[in-house]
Amino acid sequence: MINSLLIRKATAEDASLIHQLICELAVYEKAGNEVKTTPEELLRDGFGKNPVFECLVAELENEIIGFALYFTGYSTWKGKTLYLEDFLVTESQRGQGVGKLLFDAVIAEAKRRKVRRMDWQVLDWNEPAINFYKKYGAALDPEWLNGRFYFDSPV
Repeated sequence: MINSLLIRKATAEDASLIHQLICELAVYEKAGNEVKTTPEELLRDGFGKNPVFECLVAELENEIIGFALYFTGYSTWKGKTLYLEDFLVTESQRGQGVGKLLFDAVIAEAKRRKVRRMDWQVLDWNEPAINFYKKYGAALDPEWLNGRFYFDSPV
């Protein structure tokens, strides 16, 4: 199966399928009602005139089974960074190495961009993901708290 897996840059035609996977991730993270983005917003914001994110997809037999959505950030201490916003392999395809290949592709992209740091978040109860990241030797920092504001509509 893995032999026929393709990791590629997402295209505008993938926006609806990526949105479906985002919704799947939200349900997994016990926040199914929290997704406010639409496929149209993903299309505009990722594939429009001024993209604010990029995305890789894992494709198997012409079906998208995973995605990694990321963007460039900046640290005043480190300089250019890559932030991995969301990373998912659909439940039916987990445990077969797809996630490793997709995550490796994100790391390769971070290196290609010559960033000094790659960031992401993982929920403290998500043991499978925590164990996955630990295999990479990732630093999972319990010291920092997330600060955030929510707005009812884009400001």
